[in-house]
Amino acid sequence: METSFLKNSIVLFEYYKTLGEKTVQQIDPEQLFWQANEDSNSIALIIQHLHGNMLSRWTDFLTTDGEKEWRNRDSEFETTDRNPDNIMQQWNEGWKVLLDTLNALTDADLNKTVYIRSQAHSVMEAIQRQIAHYAYHVGQIVFLGKMLSKEWKSLSIPKNKSSDFNTHFSKEQNQGNNFTDYLKKKD
Repeated sequence: METSFLKNSIVLFEYYKTLGEKTVQQIDPEQLFWQANEDSNSIALIIQHLHGNMLSRWTDFLTTDGEKEWRNRDSEFETTDRNPDNIMQQWNEGWKVLLDTLNALTDADLNKTVYIRSQAHSVMEAIQRQIAHYAYHVGQIVFLGKMLSKEWKSLSIPKNKSSDFNTHFSKEQNQGNNFTDYLKKKD
């Protein structure tokens, strides 16, 4: 079965976006700002960083360097806003810019050259770079959320539930669904 790189990439980005959102839903709003120590990041700081990165990388993606002159990366790691609603607005804005950009691309764009910090990448390489980067940070968000949540609900296969997952996923495959379809539907 063939799936386009762009379509699959969008599904992966949406999956990581969902993981972050389901994590934030499991913590109290003030816990967005919790830091283990002064050198560690809170969920809010990670979101601020993702926001800055997403706006920089995906704004005018095909025509300008992904590290915009207006970006101040260091400030993304300083708590400047303690309003949970504003933090989540940044989350949504960053993801919107990313997903709007990806949805506007075509397969013909994949071999074009884009630049990040003056380093040349094919569009495909740049997308892969950002999938890895965002998965890394969403993993941090999930880890922090799991530590902070009073009643954590697993976002993947819960402990001692692999057999249940395998049975359920086998049924999905028998219905013609692949893992990408499963990721789209997963609660």
